[in-house]
Amino acid sequence: MLIRLVKMHFSPAFVAEFKETFKTVQPKIAAFKGCSAVQLLQDTLDPNVFFTISHWADEQHLEDYRRSLLFRETWALVKPNFQSKAEAWSLLSP
Repeated sequence: MLIRLVKMHFSPAFVAEFKETFKTVQPKIAAFKGCSAVQLLQDTLDPNVFFTISHWADEQHLEDYRRSLLFRETWALVKPNFQSKAEAWSLLSP
């Protein structure tokens, strides 16, 4: 299993819209082939910082998602609202 952790720091004006967008997109990501779970977490100290944690069968399934129309459309919406570049890690469960 591959765990994908993505840290995103948004402009304050976009936070409410991002939360609504994620509510719509989350079930679609979770239904994507190879994804077994996806969740959104908000930082306790900075409410403009969010993390997504998703679980994938393997790297190929994650790459298939990252090449999908769903990802491209969602990323096109959120990327212009970053206050700093998103950070991402792919982690293996030992």
